[in-house]
Amino acid sequence: MVALRPDQLFTPCDVEDFSFTTTAELAPLKHIIGQERAVEAVELGIGVRRPGFNIFAFGPPGAGKRTTIELYLERVARNRPEPDDRCYVYNFEVPHKPRALRLPTGWGTALRRDIIGVLADLVVVLPQVFDSEAYSIQREHEKDVFDTRSADALEAVEKAAKARNLALLKSPDGMVIVPLVDGEPIDRRAFGALPEDEQETFQTAIDETEDELASALRSVRSIQSEARDALTGLQRSVAAEEISERLAPLRERFAKQAKVVQWIDAVSADILDNLDRFLPSDDDTAGRSVPTPERAEHIVLENRDLRRYLVNVIVDGSRTAGAPVVAESFPTLPNLVGRIEQEQRFGALTTDFTLIKPGALHAANGGYLVLEMDDLLQHPLSWEALKRALKVGAIHIEPPADGISTMTTIMLDPEPIPFDAKIILIGDASTYHALLEYDPDFAEWFKVGAEFGRSMPRQPEGSDLYARFIATVSEREMVMPFDRIATARVVEHGSRLAEDSERLTTDFLAISDVIREADYWARVAERETVTGEDVERALSSAERRADLSRERIHDAYERGTLTVALDGTAVGQLNALTVVGHGKFSFGLPVRVSARVRQGGGDVLDIERDVELGGPLHSKGVLILSGFLSGRYLPDEALAIQASITFEQSYSMIDGDSATTTELYALLSAISGLPIRQDLAVTGSMSQAGDVQAIGGVNEKIEGFFDVCEQNGLTGTQGVVIPETNVVHLMLRRDVVEAVENGRFHVHTVSHVDEGLELMFGLPAGVRGDDRRYPEGSVNRAVEDRLDRLAAKRRDADPDKHGSHDSNGGRGRRHPKRNPPSDHPSDTPSDHPSDTPSDHPSDHPSDPVDPGAMGS
Repeated sequence: MVALRPDQLFTPCDVEDFSFTTTAELAPLKHIIGQERAVEAVELGIGVRRPGFNIFAFGPPGAGKRTTIELYLERVARNRPEPDDRCYVYNFEVPHKPRALRLPTGWGTALRRDIIGVLADLVVVLPQVFDSEAYSIQREHEKDVFDTRSADALEAVEKAAKARNLALLKSPDGMVIVPLVDGEPIDRRAFGALPEDEQETFQTAIDETEDELASALRSVRSIQSEARDALTGLQRSVAAEEISERLAPLRERFAKQAKVVQWIDAVSADILDNLDRFLPSDDDTAGRSVPTPERAEHIVLENRDLRRYLVNVIVDGSRTAGAPVVAESFPTLPNLVGRIEQEQRFGALTTDFTLIKPGALHAANGGYLVLEMDDLLQHPLSWEALKRALKVGAIHIEPPADGISTMTTIMLDPEPIPFDAKIILIGDASTYHALLEYDPDFAEWFKVGAEFGRSMPRQPEGSDLYARFIATVSEREMVMPFDRIATARVVEHGSRLAEDSERLTTDFLAISDVIREADYWARVAERETVTGEDVERALSSAERRADLSRERIHDAYERGTLTVALDGTAVGQLNALTVVGHGKFSFGLPVRVSARVRQGGGDVLDIERDVELGGPLHSKGVLILSGFLSGRYLPDEALAIQASITFEQSYSMIDGDSATTTELYALLSAISGLPIRQDLAVTGSMSQAGDVQAIGGVNEKIEGFFDVCEQNGLTGTQGVVIPETNVVHLMLRRDVVEAVENGRFHVHTVSHVDEGLELMFGLPAGVRGDDRRYPEGSVNRAVEDRLDRLAAKRRDADPDKHGSHDSNGGRGRRHPKRNPPSDHPSDTPSDHPSDTPSDHPSDHPSDPVDPGAMGS
């Protein structure tokens, strides 16, 4: 066991290593630092233009995932071509299925502008053409020709009738044939007064004339039909000339775009079939005036009948410089794949292709789409639509769900648009691994995982990179430069956040917050440079804002609501160290662990586990403790104890294995009856062989016990016992370091539980001798003797089952030879606590205590 020196508790940043006076002298960073592995993965994912090589960037918050992606895409995208234009136009063959057009960059907008110009011209020109004198003369000429033919046909019938003494008279019911007597028409009465032979002659003549009249009228109707066709043909011929003249430049300009030319031809034919849409109605006197070009364009855009000829440009590639980079922060299904808007008309919801709106997939087509996975998973339909677009290589705009409205709705089914873009998802590690395991499509379409680490090496160049990061933030956000002491303090805080004196956190969001707040305090102090004092004030101010819970708990300690012994000795109880997390702020607290033992069947009862207040890691620690006891004491016989262990005054979930050694010492004290020191708090996980292993949150735990001791008055003997492998993680507060330096507080390290036994009990741990027994006066001897006595009682109670005493009153067994603890197999963990199965605060809450249950 070792008492650490003050210089081992905190690794300062040497300002003499900096070659600058202030960070204003440094060049800003052009890349993300500390994430080389992730950057390589991003470069691979972006560079491989093959299906499925999309990227999932995952890691802790603040590690620079989004910034890395954005910086890299910004550099790559501007060297790639702009995306093609994407448009929707009316489908004249199947109106509810709008057609999609793909045009070179900028051509879609040009097509839309040009077709609006053509339509506006036609709105002006066609009425003028049809009102022109030349057209009127030509129309009247055509009409006269057919009128003459009609008149000639009727005139021939009239001549024939006259020759038969008949006349053709017009009546409301049509043409009427009447007899003539002395050149005058007679009525029915006069006709009936004529002699019968005369009536028969007239009747025969009337019948013949009726036949001729019927034939003539058929000819007239045929002539009128020809006239209508001729006049319509004249109108179409004149209009076709005007339409063709105005569409000719479009045909020429888009001659290589076959689908566009086909659409232009369909527009031309439909305009000819619906010329009345361009002409004012008979009762529209205002429309007979010639509209101005601006008015004509307004008419085109507002006239619902003319919408079918417009072009709906949903992607304008000319708006981007290089390939598009789209970050969609609200990926609902309509925002992702687009939507079809509707408008109410005469009590019904109607729509058309001009109401098709693009989504993020359209905007990112030909480029890159960045999505937060947490946001995407809140909209399951969007996640499925994204995978569908990747599978089929097309964007299909899905209509709204059925049953939304009872009003009649016209639905569209737009032609899908081919999709080719790189997708970059940003999330955390748990989501990434869950998708790999449970979503069979995920691994196929997101082949590149870019993992961002929590920390980066501090030496040799990490401190200089931190300084350049400060310079980068200063340039980007107009923050004042930092002097060398302020920069060193930020570096030290980076190690503190990383919980490692040899590493720096990559949570640059947290570091940026410190930089901004230090700048604020420097401005309050009316300085021109941020100093170390400003950084200290920023850190203390941020801690104070989050410190209310800790303050209330400390008040509970002071008032005795929470009980913890800070001096003297006691049997079966000991101070454990825990970490309580509130958001990003965490702090340490001592909690009493107590143990009780009686004769039983060898069970160690974990009270937290049995009342479902213990997490799996805590339960695992108790089971490891049980395995250690069984392997060390009375190895040939089952332990005859019934033990219980609990965290006192704990009213919420407890997890983590950092209290395993604490629970062991309390249990050994309870078994042996030996008193154990109360002025030391213990933390550390352990293996079944007794090796003490690293834990997380070591700085907060030490400081938590120190604060409570200082609050009640430091005695000079108080301190903590931590795993030796945690020394590298120490970045303690300056007041703790000063207390150690002045001998008022101590930090001890152990590598094996036996070292802790000697420190906590003030007795040697004891190693089995040649007689296979622990030496008298050792902790292990006291423990085993008590266990042996309990075992003897059990044997006496059931001699048939457990054997009998020998004639000398000894035990009917032999002590196996035991090697010293130093010879045991060691389960030594990695040096970094985040690599051990211990309670690293960033992975899970470590032995949480409920402040609300402490009377604060």
